[in-house]
Amino acid sequence: MTGTTARRTVVSIAVSAALACSTACTGPGGSDDSGGTTGPSGPSGPTGSTAPSASAAPSSRPPALTGASADALRAVERATGRAGSARVESTTVMGRELSLEAAGALGWDDGLTGTLTITYTGGTTAETMRRLGTTAMEARYLSDAYYARMGDEFAERVGGRHWIKYVYEDLEDLGGGAGAGFADQMRNTTPNQAVKLLLSAGDVRRVGAETTRGRRTTHWSGTVGGATEQTVDIWVDDRNLLVKKVERGRTKTGELTQTAYYSDYGVPVSAARPPTEDTADFKELLASQGS
Repeated sequence: MTGTTARRTVVSIAVSAALACSTACTGPGGSDDSGGTTGPSGPSGPTGSTAPSASAAPSSRPPALTGASADALRAVERATGRAGSARVESTTVMGRELSLEAAGALGWDDGLTGTLTITYTGGTTAETMRRLGTTAMEARYLSDAYYARMGDEFAERVGGRHWIKYVYEDLEDLGGGAGAGFADQMRNTTPNQAVKLLLSAGDVRRVGAETTRGRRTTHWSGTVGGATEQTVDIWVDDRNLLVKKVERGRTKTGELTQTAYYSDYGVPVSAARPPTEDTADFKELLASQGS
C-alpha cells in the first residue's frame, strides 16, 4: 500500500468511526439552527451522508400539541430529563451503508457524557472498518469532544495511537457545512428529545398499553419531518420514563431505523479522557491528507 493510499485509508476509517459514534448516540440525526436537517454524522467524504433526519424539527411546524396527550407527553419529557442518565442498548440500520449495535451508559445532566461499546454488524462502513481489523470500538463522550478507540492495525498507521479525538466544533466545519449543528446534536441527545419530537408531530396518538421487556408501558406514535416523513414511537412506563424508542426515516442508501432501549435511570456514568500520547486528533488526520 502506498503512502497516499495508506493515509486515505486512515482518514476513511476515521470518518467511518465518526459516523458510527454519532449514529449510535444520536440516531437518525438532528436539526440545525435554521430548522433544516443534517445527516447522521455531518462529515462528508468516503462514508458521509446527507440523509434527512427523523430527529429533525419539521421545516413547516404543525400547531403545538394540546390537551391531555400534550400534558402526558410533557410529564414524560420532564421525568426523563430529570433522571439524568440511563443504560442504553440500541441497534441502527442505515440502508446499505451501515448497521451497528451499541450498549453502555449515557448521562445528560451537563451535556452528553458516557461510554458506549459499538459493534459493526454490516454495511459498507463496516467493510471499511474491517480493512484495519476493527469490528468493534469503544466510544467515550465528553462535554467538548468524543473519543473512539480503534484497533492495533489502525494504531500502527498513526504512530501507535489507538484513540481518535473528535472535537465537536472541528466537525462543524466539515464538508462545506454538512456538519452544521453537529455539536448541538451530540450535546443535546437524551431520551426526552424523542418526546419533544412527538410534541411537534401533527398526528401524535396514544396507541395503547403494551408489554415491553416485561414491563407495562404506554405506546405513543407520531410523524415528524418536512417533505420526507419520519416516524417516532416511544414506550413509557408508569414512572413516565422511556423504556423504548424507535425512529424511522430514509437515506440515500435506503431506510434508516434505530431502536433503543433504556433502563437503570440514574445510573452512575463516567467517561475518562484517554491518554494524550495514545490519541490522534481527527482534524490533524484530515490535514495529513490535505483535506
